[in-house]
Amino acid sequence: MSAYEEEMETAGNLGRRLGLNRRQFLAATTGMAAAAAVAAAGPMKSAARAATAGNGVLVPPGKRGIILYTVRDAISRDPGSTTLPSGFRAVLQELSRIGYKQVEFAGYGQHANAEGGASLESVEGARLMRTWLDDNGLEAEGNHGFIPGSWPLSQADLDRFKLHLEIANILGMGHVGTGSDPTGSAYKADWDVAAEKWNTLGELATAAGLKLYTHNHDVAYSFLLDSGPLDDRGRPTRSSGIRRLEYFLQQTDPGKVWLEMDIFWAHVAQYKYKTYTAADGSTQTQVFNPLGVVQAQTMRFPLFHAKDGKINTGTSNGYDMVPFGTGDIDYKSFFSEMGAKGYHNPMYEQDNAPGGTANPAQSLQYAELSYSNIAKLRG
Repeated sequence: MSAYEEEMETAGNLGRRLGLNRRQFLAATTGMAAAAAVAAAGPMKSAARAATAGNGVLVPPGKRGIILYTVRDAISRDPGSTTLPSGFRAVLQELSRIGYKQVEFAGYGQHANAEGGASLESVEGARLMRTWLDDNGLEAEGNHGFIPGSWPLSQADLDRFKLHLEIANILGMGHVGTGSDPTGSAYKADWDVAAEKWNTLGELATAAGLKLYTHNHDVAYSFLLDSGPLDDRGRPTRSSGIRRLEYFLQQTDPGKVWLEMDIFWAHVAQYKYKTYTAADGSTQTQVFNPLGVVQAQTMRFPLFHAKDGKINTGTSNGYDMVPFGTGDIDYKSFFSEMGAKGYHNPMYEQDNAPGGTANPAQSLQYAELSYSNIAKLRG
């Protein structure tokens, strides 16, 4: 029996005596242990501990993570065709060797010839994956997984969503989410519907002991169309100046719905979406402040994508995506000033890390370089 299985069996036995399921029992005991530790430390000891924790390190070793999308080429590679790490098991082992402690999944598919087969999106697959995580001292933190497309929820979508909640719990995640916006629309009415749906999904996730989150690119920080004259379909054509995700945060329950800011794409939004047409037809300027949004409600952002960018105003995005620590985004200020030190989970990501057939080792090389630069960050 693995350490994980022993932990679950013990929790199950004790929980049944208390009338709790395993997840509820583990959550309750973890919370009590944390409360006891704080009480024992007292205010002066707690303050001293916070002041010296990490010796100025902005991302503690246990919080250094990576989303597996960054190394998707290695995960999808045929193990029989190369000596490079291939498939989940070997890639997790390599990431552990580099020093990472957290991983965020981007689905559960790999090459069919890898151990476990093409898909681990099942209870059995999750149990196998959990052994690999435990063997390598890794913690699963979240997943860009399945979010139902239907609303109201179809039974098939509801069943699959519940399966993903179960998989997340088996893997030991604290969060479950998606890599897509709640809606691609610019209109307030559609965001109202999205908020209703996400509040419901958030209730389901919370009942399973998980935090539901949405990950977003630049367009989600563009301006909401919510005022002014209507078009021929009865939709507003101008903006009050609120951005789409800011409105979404207002309309969703802060105890049930969270966000994962992709810091690179938030800076792209800062570059791209500076003006809007107000209800009176005037052009208004409002520069987006990614750090300010987080500071105002830092607990709504339990996860980040720590993706770096080098300024290039010759491109539509204003930045080129580069390995962490080789760009121009001020991560030192961001991580030292965002508040709630030690709460957030930054995941290194680089969409263009795979080097293709010309450089098949590149994504893992970038992962190692980026880990080194994350570890060097000091406040």
